[in-house]
Amino acid sequence: MMKSLTRRDFACAIAGAALARSSFAAQTRPALCLFSKHLPKLNYGDLARTVKQMGFDGVDLTVREEGHVLPERVTADLPRAVETIRAGGLTVPMITTGLTSASDPAAAPTLSTAGKLGVPFFKPGYWHYPDGVSIDARIARVRKDVEGLAALGKEHGIAVGCHNHSGNYVGAAVWDIRAIIAGIDPRWAGYYFDPCHATAEGGEAGWMIALRMALPRIKMVAIKDFLWEKRAGKWEMQMCPLGEGMVDWPKFFKTLAAGRFTGPISMHLEYEPADEMAALARDFAFLRKHVDAAFRGLS
Repeated sequence: MMKSLTRRDFACAIAGAALARSSFAAQTRPALCLFSKHLPKLNYGDLARTVKQMGFDGVDLTVREEGHVLPERVTADLPRAVETIRAGGLTVPMITTGLTSASDPAAAPTLSTAGKLGVPFFKPGYWHYPDGVSIDARIARVRKDVEGLAALGKEHGIAVGCHNHSGNYVGAAVWDIRAIIAGIDPRWAGYYFDPCHATAEGGEAGWMIALRMALPRIKMVAIKDFLWEKRAGKWEMQMCPLGEGMVDWPKFFKTLAAGRFTGPISMHLEYEPADEMAALARDFAFLRKHVDAAFRGLS
C-alpha cells in the first residue's frame, strides 16, 4: 500500500504546476502520450521510465476504477504520480476519468487536485442511450451533466474533452457532442477526437466532416486503428496495428496540422499482440513518422 502524501510531496508537485502550464501554452505541436491503461502493472516510476524509453513525450494517466490512480485516493496519489512522471522527463497533459457528473463524490477532489498540478485536460466517462428514452431527452440530460463537469473544471482550471466512442454511446456520431457542448465556453469543453471510432461510425466521408466540424474545439486526440471483419456471419469492428486498418492517417494528420492542433495525442493499443512491448514500439514509430511529416515546418 502506498504511503500517504506528505506536505513536502504536495508542495513539490504544486511547484511544478506553473511550469507545466507555461510549457503546454508554449507548445507548437502535439505531445505524443501513451495511455497508461496499457501498462497497468507498472508503478509510477517504472511507468515513467518505460514510456520515456519508448520515446513518448507524456502519459495519458488513468484516474478511475482499476486505474493507476484510484478515485478514492486521488488527493494522495495523483500528486505523487504526476511528480514521479515529470521527474522522469515526461508531461501529464491529460487524465482519463470515469466521471459523468459533477455530483460524483470523486469529481471535486479529482479536478481540484489535477488543476492544482497543472494538468490541462480530462476525459470524462461515458453515457449510453437506454432503450425507451428519447434521443432528445437523453442529449438534454447529458448536456446538464457535461455543463456541470465543465463548470467544475473551469473552477479548477482543467477542460473536459468528450470522446466519440462508437457503438451505443452518446457522442458516437460526434454531432451529439456538438449539441451537448454548443452553449459551453469553448475554453472549458470540447472534443476528445478519435479518428478510429469516427471512421467506424462515419464511413467514407462522415468521419472527415465530423473532424472538420470538431477541429476548432478539439482538446485531445485518441489514436488507434481498426478494420471490419466478418465472424460467424456478422461484421465486427476489429482493432489492429496502426496503418493496417481503415483510418486515413495522412489525411487525418494533415487536417489536424492545418488546424494548428497542439493538444495531447494519446496512443492506445486495443488489439492483443503476441508481444505487447514490440507492438507499442512499432505503433509509436508509425505515429511519430506521421506526426513529424504533417507538422514539419509549422510553428
